[in-house]
Amino acid sequence: MNDLEVRELTPEMLGETAEIERLCFSEPWSPEALLYMCKSPNTHAVAVMIDGRLAAYGGCEFVPPEANIVNIATHPDFRRRGCASAVIDALEEFLSSKGVDSIFLEVRVSNTPARSLYERKGFRTVGVRKNYYRFPTEDAAVMLKTFD
Repeated sequence: MNDLEVRELTPEMLGETAEIERLCFSEPWSPEALLYMCKSPNTHAVAVMIDGRLAAYGGCEFVPPEANIVNIATHPDFRRRGCASAVIDALEEFLSSKGVDSIFLEVRVSNTPARSLYERKGFRTVGVRKNYYRFPTEDAAVMLKTFD
C-alpha cells in the first residue's frame, strides 16, 4: 500500500476535485461551491494524496462548538485504501483544535460502506432527513459524533 499524504485542499486542486465529484456523485458540486469550501473562513478542506494524485478529499463547515462534514469523496481508483478514514481523522483533528465538540454529517441511507466507516469512527445515527438527496431521491441518515 502506498503512503497517504494528507494536506490542505487548495484552489489549485479544483480540477481534480471536480473530476472526483463527477465520478462519485449524481449531483456533483459546482466549481464555485468547491472553491468556497477551500477559501471561506468557516470552512476547512483536506486532500489525501497518493503518488502525487488527489485520491480523496473532504470538507467541513464549523461554528464552534459544532461542525458539519459537508463532503467526503474518494476517487474510485483509490477506494478501500484508508483515504476516507484519513480525511475524517484530519478533519476531526482540525475541528478539535478550533474548539468543536460535536460533528454532524448526512449520508445516503443506502450507502452502507460510508455508514459503516462513520460508525467505526464513532458517529451514530441521530435522525433522518426525508427525501434529502436527488437523482435518485433518497433519505439521508443524520449522524453525530461528540467529544468529551
